[in-house]
Amino acid sequence: MKETTMFTTRLNRRAWLGAGVAALCTALAGLPVQAQDLSFPSKTVRVITPFPVGSGPDVALRVVANHLAAKWGQAVIVDNRPGGNGFIAISGLKQGPADGHVLVQLDSNHLTTHPHTFSKLPYDPQKDLEPIRPLFRNNFFVAVSAESPFKSIDDIITTARPDPTKVSYGSWFNGSPGHLGALRLAQMKGISMMHVPFKDMNQMYMAVANREVDWALGSAASAGALEKAGKLRFLAITGPARSKAYPQVPSVDDRPGTKGYEVAAWTGLFSPKGTPKAVREKISADVLEVLRLADVVERYSGFGYEVFDAGPDAYADAIRRETASWADVIRAANLKLD
Repeated sequence: MKETTMFTTRLNRRAWLGAGVAALCTALAGLPVQAQDLSFPSKTVRVITPFPVGSGPDVALRVVANHLAAKWGQAVIVDNRPGGNGFIAISGLKQGPADGHVLVQLDSNHLTTHPHTFSKLPYDPQKDLEPIRPLFRNNFFVAVSAESPFKSIDDIITTARPDPTKVSYGSWFNGSPGHLGALRLAQMKGISMMHVPFKDMNQMYMAVANREVDWALGSAASAGALEKAGKLRFLAITGPARSKAYPQVPSVDDRPGTKGYEVAAWTGLFSPKGTPKAVREKISADVLEVLRLADVVERYSGFGYEVFDAGPDAYADAIRRETASWADVIRAANLKLD
């Protein structure tokens, strides 16, 4: 009787162990994606960008890419594919694998205004792209020639009000933040101004400096060199607070007539649709860690860039809200780029 009991006990133990092993195997079999996620990156990471080499967004991306390469122990290559309204860069991303090893840097125009300014896009921001994390955000300065008679943004508005031909502004292309930002001001104040689009950003700012056009919106990264050289003057920054890099320049909220007028731009990282969330969250967390490094903060501050802190889900929500905010401005201007 005792031997029978012992034999039964051994059988029960074996059954229990067998069931446990089977359950463990079943659980592990259901986690192939998670195991893959934990090993990211397993090879070179390529970040496609629509911005040319040496531009502000390109330099900002390379600062982050260098730190990520050191952190990950894998090369992080910046692949510049400018032109075509960002379509070339996005096409390159769509051809890549949805595993985080191919990313794209895009700006606010590609995600929030292109859906309004193009009747048909070769991509769907919601269906083709997965937001990861913004890299930076910046407000723009209202830039005029150092010899301009305009002393404030109110002077521009007052001069334009009776005659739309009295004030001209430049932008780096139709539908650019500089163009749309000026349209937002015009709609807000009930005025019209002459738009002069340029193909080259540096040419545009030189045109402002030489008083060929009256003003333009510009970032510290793009217009700061001419401002420091004494060829441009910043009248205001298009945000609620003054810039830490230019504390002497008033905010538009410092004047009652322009309070609430805001124009900002950002760039961020995106992956192809279907990239595992764990991978996106890892990249997002690692990028945020890099953005908080003292040397990165210092470099970005020199460009007038600020950290736009948003994880994948919060970033997606912010994009949806900003897309909706541009609808009326673009509709009222009847602006179509195709």
